[in-house]
Amino acid sequence: MAETKPQSPCNQVCEIDVPSDYCIGCGRTLAEITEWPDAEPSRQSAIITQLAGRLGPIASRFNSRS
Repeated sequence: MAETKPQSPCNQVCEIDVPSDYCIGCGRTLAEITEWPDAEPSRQSAIITQLAGRLGPIASRFNSRS
């Protein structure tokens, strides 16, 4: 049985945070964004599991600028 591909985490907020090298919208690196379309579902799932831990620090840094 084939694995189901996860939905892309892209939310159309595409800007790389230079200090972290993560997209502020989805939390992926440019390399992960580039690899996404051809990545196996297991690799896509592995990327997704890392995103929450990446986005929290980015969001807190941006929120502290307000």
